[in-house]
Amino acid sequence: MSELNTAGQDPAIETPEYETMECDVLVVGAGPAGLSAAIRLKQLNPALEVIVVEKGSEVGAHTLSGACLEPRSLNELIPDWKDKGAPLNVPVEKDEFLFLSEKSSIKMPNPPQMHNKGNYIISLGNFARWLAGQAESLGVQVFAGFAAADVIIEDNAVKGILTGAFGIDREGKRKPSYQPPMALRAKYTVFAEGCRGSLSLRLMEQFKLREGVDPQTFAIGIKELWEVKPENHRLGTVTHTIGWPVAHDTYSGSFIYHAENNQIAIGLVVGLDYTNPFLDPYREFQKFKTHPTVSKLLEGAKRISYGARALTEGGLQSIPKLAFNGGVLVGCAAGFMNVPKIKGTHTAMKTAMLAAEGIAAAIAEGRQGDEVAAYPESFRKSWVYDELFAVRNIRPSFHKGLLAGLLYSAVDTYLFRGKAPWTLHHKPDHTQLKKASESKRIDYPKPDGVLTFDRMSSVFLSNTNHEEDQPCHLTLKDKSIPIAVNLAEYDAPEQRYCPAGVYEIVVENQQPRLQINAQNCVHCKTCDIKDPTQNIVWVTPEGGGGPNYPNM
Repeated sequence: MSELNTAGQDPAIETPEYETMECDVLVVGAGPAGLSAAIRLKQLNPALEVIVVEKGSEVGAHTLSGACLEPRSLNELIPDWKDKGAPLNVPVEKDEFLFLSEKSSIKMPNPPQMHNKGNYIISLGNFARWLAGQAESLGVQVFAGFAAADVIIEDNAVKGILTGAFGIDREGKRKPSYQPPMALRAKYTVFAEGCRGSLSLRLMEQFKLREGVDPQTFAIGIKELWEVKPENHRLGTVTHTIGWPVAHDTYSGSFIYHAENNQIAIGLVVGLDYTNPFLDPYREFQKFKTHPTVSKLLEGAKRISYGARALTEGGLQSIPKLAFNGGVLVGCAAGFMNVPKIKGTHTAMKTAMLAAEGIAAAIAEGRQGDEVAAYPESFRKSWVYDELFAVRNIRPSFHKGLLAGLLYSAVDTYLFRGKAPWTLHHKPDHTQLKKASESKRIDYPKPDGVLTFDRMSSVFLSNTNHEEDQPCHLTLKDKSIPIAVNLAEYDAPEQRYCPAGVYEIVVENQQPRLQINAQNCVHCKTCDIKDPTQNIVWVTPEGGGGPNYPNM
């Protein structure tokens, strides 16, 4: 009899029956990490039955990054990727690093971690779609539109997952369109959910994977895709900026990548350890586009797409225990992003490959359901560990502000060469907000509909859709806290840190209440991270819901 980990499940929802499918290895998440694990498993043992489940409507639908890809892991995984048509069509030709004031920009030396020679400007969604094709050609079964809603645990070991049911109404009752969940059981399960994965969080608590490590810290990345005039397009150019418009006490930076077809990817990353509850990352990004350097580039351009996603920033000191009975954490689910590089795809892919190698060896030895200790051991001996160790102190040095962070980073990089005899540490992002009474309001200009836009027009471009008559996937532990605490003490910061207009304070009969517009959710997970009392819990919605990014 299976003991299901049903943490967070609404007790009003009817307990479903389900069918069972079995495989050797189950992979949760069809991003670059999950697909790399699947491909490596089949390369090592073609007889293995490998299944990948993806909550997006298709592979790549929820995949969002800058993205500038370092191909190191791809070279290891599929050496002949060029012959196989990988969508890496724009090699980086030029790097720029700018410090912005309100009206001007200063060129700065490019930090060594941000040199992009040999890298490629890509659509990470299209790259994931190509990886899925490579996996399927090896016999991997990829099921998109199926959300991993729960974990199957027996005898303190993961035995697989339950997919979410379809056709459940708001009250948890079955509609005529009801389809039951499915139990996918496996000898080992690879959790590659990406940043702040809901099942990964449960597993960290269940198996105490975070004991002895720093709390994970995060940022929110907001991105738009524009088609610019040919005379403003510089194919293969990578530009990063720091400074304006975000206050210097907040970690932030922008990217502008000149991709193919006269398109540029433009975005802003804001660390979620910010202290001012009036800060609005979405509106900071809109404001960024009014800078003369950026507005000139976007003159006469057309905005094509919009998206937002949280990203892990804790680094080496925030990585949890990676293996537990019956399962492993890989990629951004564990937090392998190299923050100074602003890259995590190459490290995500490599850790997934290492996990696959450990699992394949365990199955070859006739084992199942135990802890794959070979994976964390191989990680500690890998170039990923060395890379993250060398930059472990750079992100936390910015807790003291922009100038202090820049100064420390220069000393750590050039004097200590990443080998300082100490490690700086993190605090949880949600504990960093000051009270509204202690903070300064920030004045943001109204959107002009040309360079800057309101949230709803942006959400429209993300192609976000959820079946409205389903249980709300943005749940509250205590329904009184949004008004009694968040509004009273922090002026309801969820209205600002959400980039999709999900949270709204409305007044009815002279009484304020929190309205949750869950249909707008782009699955960025920022609310789950930044809510000051950790009262908001993001749970998996019906499979296939959320954004549908075509080329992000």
